[in-house]
Amino acid sequence: MSKSPERSELYERAFQQLIAEDKNISFHAERGREFLYRPGQLLVAQADLDRVIAKLRENNVEARPADGFGGMARLILPNNLEDIPRIVRLLRDQRNWPNERVPLVQPHHVVVGHGGNVMGNPGDRPRPTDPFNPPKADDRLSGIRVGVLDTGISSGAQLEHPDWFKDRFFKEPDDVDPAYTSGALFGLQGGHGTFVAGVIQSAACGVAFDPEVALDVNGFGDEERLVAKIAEMGKKRLDLLNLSLGCYTEDDVASEPLRNAINALPPETVVVASAGNRGDQRPSWPAAFCRVTAVAALAQNSDGLIIPACYSSFGHWVDACAIGNRSSTYLKGEWKLPGEPGATPFALWAYWSGTSFAAPWVTGRIAATMAKDGLTAVQARDKLLVNPEFHAGYGVFVK
Repeated sequence: MSKSPERSELYERAFQQLIAEDKNISFHAERGREFLYRPGQLLVAQADLDRVIAKLRENNVEARPADGFGGMARLILPNNLEDIPRIVRLLRDQRNWPNERVPLVQPHHVVVGHGGNVMGNPGDRPRPTDPFNPPKADDRLSGIRVGVLDTGISSGAQLEHPDWFKDRFFKEPDDVDPAYTSGALFGLQGGHGTFVAGVIQSAACGVAFDPEVALDVNGFGDEERLVAKIAEMGKKRLDLLNLSLGCYTEDDVASEPLRNAINALPPETVVVASAGNRGDQRPSWPAAFCRVTAVAALAQNSDGLIIPACYSSFGHWVDACAIGNRSSTYLKGEWKLPGEPGATPFALWAYWSGTSFAAPWVTGRIAATMAKDGLTAVQARDKLLVNPEFHAGYGVFVK
């Protein structure tokens, strides 16, 4: 008799089904180099645009200019929708540019939330848990501002979780997490942003935060949307910016639009990003940028033992780690994956695992250190990162 699939396997299948059905997402399936991208879109450095168009014509590839973003021009390749990875490699090959500099080109990558297993990782969807109270609020935190780019925030967050969220953020219509795909049925990462916001409050209860929508209800976004939201946050002079999301890129080359967006932020803003849930050393962007504090996940077992989480990405580019299996604020609704016999009800609280939930703990701890010691965000981050408790490849343990 065949074994029924594990929940994590069902979760992965659900993501893969969504990707297969979405005409705006393509999946490059080369083993160890997988990434998601927008079909038919090629991003090119403005200075290289004319050369690239000429080279494409030499190879009988039609290219139409479109609006660019993040310091990059954009070309639409209407007859090569699924051929972007091959074309990028052709354009990056020095042999095709004798006596010339190789142009800066890349796909338009799709960004995902790091609360699941979009690309075959051992993560799982949330589980219901019992309600619990937040720590005592610290009035000194009210003057510190944290940006949260994610799926948004529950429309009822301040009423349903008043001790956690009342008067902590200004509610705007475009900040609301749609959360549901049908009726009370959650999307694959519905409520992700509300959960992340609760983790920040767990570490720094009383801190003001600004939620913005960068991912859809299933946890998908792209570089264009993320770059635009980062630019919006840059105008608000935030102390901290939490990014529990990221993208893998073709041949692991850094995302140029994200690099430009991060570098354009005020130098006093500390950016914290989740390292990803691949369970290997492959870099996730923007976490792998030097300007960003990359956070891996540890797992706390039932016996209290804390070890590196099997799903967590790691490597020389990771700066810090924190426990990634956490309970936090959530929404009312139901979870049901294809292949499950029935739906699981949720009542405002959830338990979830991922580097998505290690990162906001570090963000909150930086804010709490700012308030306690009267430090800037940069000073507080640096103070936390000298903790002698260190996990090789996973960074400094932030308790």
